[in-house]
Amino acid sequence: MTSIYKISRFFANCVLYAAVWGCIAGCGSGDRKYKAIPGNDDLKSGTIHISADESFKPIIDSQIKVFMSQYPEATIIPHYKAEADCLRDLLNDSIRMVIVTRGLSEEEVKTLKDTLGFAPVWGKVASDAISVIVNNKQRDSLFTMGDIRSLMNGTSGYKLKPVMDGTSATSTVRFMLDSVLNGQPLGSNVSAAQTSEQVIDYVSNNENAIGFIGVSWIGNPEDKEQLAFLSKVKVASIEARSEKDKFIKPYQANIATKRYPMVRGLYYIVKENYAGLGKGFSNFLNGEKGQLIFRRAYLVPTKMNFTVREAHIKEE
Repeated sequence: MTSIYKISRFFANCVLYAAVWGCIAGCGSGDRKYKAIPGNDDLKSGTIHISADESFKPIIDSQIKVFMSQYPEATIIPHYKAEADCLRDLLNDSIRMVIVTRGLSEEEVKTLKDTLGFAPVWGKVASDAISVIVNNKQRDSLFTMGDIRSLMNGTSGYKLKPVMDGTSATSTVRFMLDSVLNGQPLGSNVSAAQTSEQVIDYVSNNENAIGFIGVSWIGNPEDKEQLAFLSKVKVASIEARSEKDKFIKPYQANIATKRYPMVRGLYYIVKENYAGLGKGFSNFLNGEKGQLIFRRAYLVPTKMNFTVREAHIKEE
């Protein structure tokens, strides 16, 4: 059975964000320096470890698979974690690159430059959305952002139990705190599974559960594994931005036009001061093949033109 934790048990871990940058600042002000040691790798060969937000595991796995098939002498080993843990890995010499839902501020770049001895390179490669899923037997599948907000702060009249991914400071938790609750705390009714897949399993087995996961887990109707996930749960519709009483799903066009209200970016941060495999992989993500993989996975690529055509689709 999926292990579910009250959000209060890991809510305190959100201070990891402050702790990470506090640690960086502390290291930068002392004698100790964290240096990224060049490995036996270049843009197309060698072995590196990267940390990636668990919310994006399906799409990052796809990108790595294609990259390594194109460059057989290259090996990229991903470690999927909560976003705060990925950011903390910026101080880990064995991690060459992190993939998360935000870039770096000017202050963070400066602090990391003082600490590492060089400035990391970062950029946005795609946009995705936070999907809302409910049990197949659940009749309520249309929600306003007011409904989502009240579910998150524990004041909702719904008998739904919110469940999110991860038992530490994940990107989904941060989005809910920053962009939905505007800095207010999560309610004691909110719980967490250990992974996005376990959120899906929990919702599928509990009629009164409502889950929040990245769209890359259930957004691609051409993926057999995601089709299996979609057979277990149904994707809820959320009221569109500035379109009262118009409820939409996190389809690619709705993400591209930001009609869907819970859209976020996908960013890479590369910790290299030479032309290594981390830069090679980031170049691939920014290039035509990497951007096509994002598009085919129903995310919205940042570096590729995205055409939205008029069509009449009935959205429940």
